[in-house]
Amino acid sequence: MQDVLIHETLSRNTSGIQIPKVFGNPRYVNGGMIGFMAEVPSPLSRQESQQQTRQALVAAARAVFARDGYHGANLELIAREAGFSKGAVYSNFDGKAALFLAVMDANLEAALADGSWDVFEQPESPEAGRYGSDEIVEAIKGFALATLEFIATAAREDALAVELAKRMQALTLAYEAVAEESRAEDEELTPKEAGALLTALDQGAALLTLSGSATVDQRVLRVGMQRLLDPSREGSPANGDPAGEPALHDEVIRRRLANGLRDEVSPSMSD
Repeated sequence: MQDVLIHETLSRNTSGIQIPKVFGNPRYVNGGMIGFMAEVPSPLSRQESQQQTRQALVAAARAVFARDGYHGANLELIAREAGFSKGAVYSNFDGKAALFLAVMDANLEAALADGSWDVFEQPESPEAGRYGSDEIVEAIKGFALATLEFIATAAREDALAVELAKRMQALTLAYEAVAEESRAEDEELTPKEAGALLTALDQGAALLTLSGSATVDQRVLRVGMQRLLDPSREGSPANGDPAGEPALHDEVIRRRLANGLRDEVSPSMSD
């Protein structure tokens, strides 16, 4: 007798007794099916579970820091918005500063993971608005303001200052790669020197913008970078009009951050 294979779940009455449907894969012995093995998801390993918890906490922390600032952010609220107790924060991070650094790391990964770019080329316009929704723009600005608070705190604590410097070095190295790709062949500045100056333009323009100055907008920032790298070269025409757009990082970094934030921004950010 051939083995029996049944593709459908079973449900029948036997002397008035309902036989419940059973879901899963059939088990066999010679001659037929003797039962079902239920399909259940493979349990997460301890490491996978912890990684998911950390990611959820970082996403919630990004939103809370952007909304409430570094000093105003509450770890209990962050944990609750991530769906955990406050203990989950301390199980994964040493405290608020460590959690903030983890958010910075996530932002740097989103901004820099795709590698270098040419400041003489204009990125394609996103589908919804220049940088996405108003909520995303406010989230980027809010976290930048929280970063200013964190910088002031870290500057007074040696251990935090070292950790902050590591993150700034990552941004400087990214702009060093930009300089390597875009600078003039006869440029006297080394890529390292030009990268440091590009980083200074990026951060200085952001500071002016956050201080309420509209002197340097996105167009002026990009043109300044182009002039630094190769004054004789013309950039591609801008998509839309970048004049008046806030100079919070170079346009490419802004777009990459916006893409990373698109699924995380809470509607309450626009209130």
